[in-house]
Amino acid sequence: MKPGDLIIETLGARTIKSPLAHQRLAGFHFIDDSERILFNTIYNEEHANGEWENPLSMEMAGPRENIYFDPSKTTAAIVTCGGICPGINNVIRSLVMTLHYRYGVDRILGVQYGYQGFIADYGHPFVDLTPKLVSDIHQFGGTILGSSRGKQDTGAIVDCLQRNGVSILFTIGGDGTLRGANLIAEEITRRNLKISVVGIPKTIDNDINHIEKTFGFETSFTIASPIIRDAHNEAQGAYNGVAIVKLMGRDSGFIAANAALAMPEVNLVLVPEIEFDLHGENGLMEIIRKRLERKHHCLIVVAEGAGQSHFQKKKETDASGNIIYNDIGIFLKNQIRRYFEEIKMEVVIKYIDPSYIIRSAPANPSDSIFCNKLGISAVHAGMAGKTNVVVGRRNNAFIHLPIELVIQERKKINVQSDLWINLLETTGQPISMKNPPRSRSKTRSV
Repeated sequence: MKPGDLIIETLGARTIKSPLAHQRLAGFHFIDDSERILFNTIYNEEHANGEWENPLSMEMAGPRENIYFDPSKTTAAIVTCGGICPGINNVIRSLVMTLHYRYGVDRILGVQYGYQGFIADYGHPFVDLTPKLVSDIHQFGGTILGSSRGKQDTGAIVDCLQRNGVSILFTIGGDGTLRGANLIAEEITRRNLKISVVGIPKTIDNDINHIEKTFGFETSFTIASPIIRDAHNEAQGAYNGVAIVKLMGRDSGFIAANAALAMPEVNLVLVPEIEFDLHGENGLMEIIRKRLERKHHCLIVVAEGAGQSHFQKKKETDASGNIIYNDIGIFLKNQIRRYFEEIKMEVVIKYIDPSYIIRSAPANPSDSIFCNKLGISAVHAGMAGKTNVVVGRRNNAFIHLPIELVIQERKKINVQSDLWINLLETTGQPISMKNPPRSRSKTRSV
C-alpha cells in the first residue's frame, strides 16, 4: 500500500462556515485535514528507516470548520442494504438527529428496501425522516427502511438522486453495498455532479478490510454467548453429549471465535479460514471421540462458511452474487452421527442455529454508542464534501478510508494473531485438524 491509496476524494473547496461554530462547547475543536491517524502503530527499529520517514496515515473523522454544502439547501438520503444487523436503526437515528439538530438540514429522505428504492419499477416511495419519526427506533432491531440484496442499475440510481436534488447519500451496508456505493460515486464523477457518497460499514461478520470492527458485531457475539452456555448445558446433560452451535460468518470466523472466547466452555471452533479433515488420526471425528472418552461431552461452535471443501462446489449464487453455501451445521450433525454409529459408540447430538435471531436483535449498549458515533462521523464527512468514503474505526480512532480500498478484499482471521492463539489456548483444540498428506483419509464430497 502507498500513501496515495489513503487519499480521500472531495467535491471541492469548503467555503461555507460550519453552523457548529456557533455550538462550540468547552474543549471542542474542529478537525483539520492535516490531522491524521497512523495506519500501523507497531514500530520496528530494524525496518524503521524508510517506513517511518513517511508512514501510512489516515484522515481523521470529525467536524470541519468550513463545510462544502449549505445546510439550508441540502437534501440527504439514507439507504440500508443487505442482511439486517443489530444497530441499523441506531445509525439511521444518529444520521437524522445530527443532520437536523447540528447542521440544520431539514430534508432527509429514507430510501426503502435497499437500492431497489431508487428504481421506479419497484414502486417504493421515499420516507421523510424526521427527528420525531426516528426518536425511539434504536430500541428495535432490523431497519425501519427495509432492505434488499442484489445489484441495481447504477445509472438509474444516479438519475433518481439528480431528480430529487440529493446532495449527500449515506449507504449503510456490507461489502456488496459498499461496492454499489463505489459504482454510484464513480458514475456521479463521470457526470461531474456534486453529490457526496458516504458509506457506513454494516456486517455482523466483521469482515470489512482495514476497519477495526463493524457495528452489530459485538452485539452478535454477546447474544451468542448465553446460547453457547445453554448448548454446553445440553451437552453436559447427556452421556457423550455433543452440541453443535452454528453462527454467522460466510468467509470470516470472527463471531464464532469471539463468542467462544467470551464463553470458554467451547471445545472446538471451526472457521472458514482453517480447513479440517473429517477422518484420520488428526481429523475432527477422532478429536471428538477422544474428547468424549475423557469428558463425555463436547461443544462445537462452527461458522457458516467453515468446511465448504467437504462439499461439491456450487454454482448457484444469491441476489448479492455470493455463492450459496451448503449447510455445514446439518452436515456435521449427520457426519458425527454416522461415524459414531459405525464405531458403535453411543452419542446424543444437539444442533442449534440461532443465526437469524441474533442478527435481528437490537444493539447492545456498547454497539449503540458505537453506532451513534459512526452516524455523527458520517454526517461530518458528508457535509464537508468528502465522497466515495467509508467512516470507521481503526487504532481506536474514527477515520476516513476510500471505499475503493476497503472493497479490494475481505478481512479474515489471521491464524498467527493473538485472537486465534488465545482461542487455541482457551479451547485446547489442536493447532491443526489436517492429516499428513500420506495418511489423509479420502472422504467423498457430498
